[in-house]
Amino acid sequence: MKRDLYKLLKDWKLSNRRKPLILNGARQVGKTYALKHFGQNSYEKVAYLNFEKEEKLAQYFKDTLDPKQLIRILSIHTEVNIEPQNTLLIFDEIQECPKALNSLKYFCEESNEYHITAAGSLLGVKIGREKGFPVGKVNFLHLHPLTFFEFLSALGQENLRSFLEEYQNYEPFPEPIHEKLLQLLKVYFFVGGMPEAVFEYAQSERLDTVREIQLEILDAYERDFAKHAPLPEIMKITTVWKQVHRQLAKENKKFIFAAIRKSARGRDYEEAIQWLLDGGLIHKSHLVKAPKFPLSAYATTNIFKLFLLDVGLLGAQSNLSPQVIIDGNVLFTEFKGALTENYIAQELTATKNAPLYYWASEGSAEIDFLIELEHEIYPLEVKAGASPKKKSLLVYDQKYTPSKLVRSTTMNLKHHEKIYNYPLYFISRCNRLKNETNELS
Repeated sequence: MKRDLYKLLKDWKLSNRRKPLILNGARQVGKTYALKHFGQNSYEKVAYLNFEKEEKLAQYFKDTLDPKQLIRILSIHTEVNIEPQNTLLIFDEIQECPKALNSLKYFCEESNEYHITAAGSLLGVKIGREKGFPVGKVNFLHLHPLTFFEFLSALGQENLRSFLEEYQNYEPFPEPIHEKLLQLLKVYFFVGGMPEAVFEYAQSERLDTVREIQLEILDAYERDFAKHAPLPEIMKITTVWKQVHRQLAKENKKFIFAAIRKSARGRDYEEAIQWLLDGGLIHKSHLVKAPKFPLSAYATTNIFKLFLLDVGLLGAQSNLSPQVIIDGNVLFTEFKGALTENYIAQELTATKNAPLYYWASEGSAEIDFLIELEHEIYPLEVKAGASPKKKSLLVYDQKYTPSKLVRSTTMNLKHHEKIYNYPLYFISRCNRLKNETNELS
């Protein structure tokens, strides 16, 4: 289980103003496992309900939303004496029962002594369309696929992860450690951060089995489209979903609707894209015309890039061969456009928990990501290899003169004057940039 998530769950349990907690996230990112693990290790008892597997559970909530009555009924159903403080009550796949969602309001207002958590796939989609959702009466946590640092822990590389997290200067890493991390990053680019795929690789190191798991996950997502999406939008959602890897493979990764078909227009696909965003299946990065505070105010609504939630699933969708893992730097060259930028988007989303933005000049300069941090905006240029070229950063510097210019490449950690190079595997630490030139936070 993710150590940061476990800490947040512990804090929620101990909170004096605790509300029912919803753990949100795409299908198969580990929500159920996380809540069960937390319950088994932090409570005397766990009462687990799955609204997708047991459709009859919905009947209980049709009859009453009174917390006391529900506790009595659910205690009988689960054969667990649900008690305040020492029992964790888990509502899984809660999106299948709107009244169970609404009941969380009454647990918050009338019976907050009970510890209630909920999880569900496509909850963001359901919540956006559900009348009477208890806004302000629940706490939210969003679960992402495993980051690269979390991937290291899953492979038993906890010491290596701690070494990276505790590193306190801009001196290059020892070369053998740098090379080892690059190799592990290649593996991560293929395996990604979906828990089942990571667990399989950690156990067997069989990339063919990992790919089978990834394809099963992709298939499950498409079945969700057919099951949960509005009928007129199913084909459009599927089309956008299958376009992401094709459009990221282009030199210009801006999502172009004409690439779907010549007559396609953005307004025709707005709802499909929003559905995928609400479901946590894609990330969206908007073009910013001027990098000023707040970035959201200067973002264009009709020019953007789309990324998948997981770099491993992107590789599976692209039919990326496992052979690239062992072929030198092939992964960082032939597939640099799609995988590297998607990886950075995934890391920034998980660690920053903020929208993504990029900048482009009227000419050929483009900054892949903008990092809004500590009352300053930092440009981040991403390179798949070890290229020293930094044309776009220099164009941006001449125009806006930020205090730091940030790059992420396969080169080692270093900085020269105002240019800071973060190895791709270390990109999550760039969120901690400070004004000092010789130390990380």
